[in-house]
Amino acid sequence: MPMYVSPEQLMKDRADFARKGIARGRAAVVMQYDGGILFVAHNPSRALHKISEIYDRIGFAAVGKYNEFENLRVAGVRWADLRGYSYDRVDVTARGLANAYAQTLGTVFTQEAKPYEVEIVVAEVGQTPAGDQIYRLTYDGSVTDEHGYAAMGAGADQIEQGLADQWRETLTLEEAVPTVAGLLGEGLPAGEFEVAVLDRSRPRRTFRRISGASLEALIA
Repeated sequence: MPMYVSPEQLMKDRADFARKGIARGRAAVVMQYDGGILFVAHNPSRALHKISEIYDRIGFAAVGKYNEFENLRVAGVRWADLRGYSYDRVDVTARGLANAYAQTLGTVFTQEAKPYEVEIVVAEVGQTPAGDQIYRLTYDGSVTDEHGYAAMGAGADQIEQGLADQWRETLTLEEAVPTVAGLLGEGLPAGEFEVAVLDRSRPRRTFRRISGASLEALIA
């Protein structure tokens, strides 16, 4: 006879397992600034991205196991492309994508042998700051609508406390990048960070990466 484990204990064990895996990952922050939405991740790798474009005005950031959140990213791109092709590009929204991710993560958490060790943020830049959307999704499919900023990964609680003290809606990009970089790792070189923005001023594809000399100048 297999050993009996109560459903409550099973869910608790899965949640503890996922949280420990996520806490071992380097942190990432998604934050509004006056010109759009900023993504910053502590990620020295130039080949394995934790921040990516999903669609015209939608970006994606994640922490945890790379192969698992990469599968989610690819699925999100396919979902967005199919919806935009079948209906209209304006019908592809961060809210719809967050709902799709929530269903996938919830199903994996309750039905698979091992939950995903990931935490992700889906963000959409609006025509105005009031239209910006930031959704945080956890390993069990829970969705939180964040205002202003969200932090994930190792030390997320301390980082969010720092953001609460320093964030304001009028932050410029030149102010926002060094602020977040300092919270993720004071004194780390620019090469340790992966940085991108959803630039509100762009007419369609708003996602752009910031690297090299431009990033060094911002962090300095």
